[in-house]
Amino acid sequence: MMPTHCKILLVEDDTNLGFVIKDNLSMKGYEVHLCTNGKEAKQQFKTGAYQLCLLDVMLPYADGFEVARHIRSSDKEVPIIFLTAKSMTEDKLEGFKTGADDYIVKPFSFEELFYRMEVFLRRRKPLADTRSGVVKLGKYTFDADKYFLQCEQEERILTQRESTILELLYRHQNNTLKREEILHQVWGDDDYFMGRSLDVFISKLRKYLRHDSSVQIQNQHGIGFSLKIES
Repeated sequence: MMPTHCKILLVEDDTNLGFVIKDNLSMKGYEVHLCTNGKEAKQQFKTGAYQLCLLDVMLPYADGFEVARHIRSSDKEVPIIFLTAKSMTEDKLEGFKTGADDYIVKPFSFEELFYRMEVFLRRRKPLADTRSGVVKLGKYTFDADKYFLQCEQEERILTQRESTILELLYRHQNNTLKREEILHQVWGDDDYFMGRSLDVFISKLRKYLRHDSSVQIQNQHGIGFSLKIES
């Protein structure tokens, strides 16, 4: 059970469904604020510190992707989960590109929703017992605690998930980290769709590391990934 002070931003334009989700979350001890359109959600996010956001995709005034981008422009850490009837792989990948952390397709069970939420809420400080702190990745400085990646050309604030994956690769540098191990540690599952989303995050990290050719995330086909840092 999560603490009662855990604040959730729920954005759902179906009023009946929104109230059902809110009631079920409230009974679990969450403090829930329900918005019914994207414009209201963007305004509401500015008013308080939320521990997790649940967003529908098809929303009036601003869709869920736009709301997610708005949230990520000011908060790289808060977990974002999409709740949507759209199940196309392209839509899911678009959600991850906006900075979302997970995607649940309607209809879903509340048991699944609670499980997914609690996985993220427990991992607000991922790998806390063995965090690497500030480390050097070639020309880059990587701060795993502050989700910060810097080189001479640019500074970047990573999302929680980007930082967690990069930290895992760093801790196993020059060794291959199996895909299923990354998926279980970061997502808590290793199904096909989670594997596709992992590929999206790896592509983004490679882009962030492009300014130093001595730092490479290599793909061991069918096995996993390894972070190679040349001396």
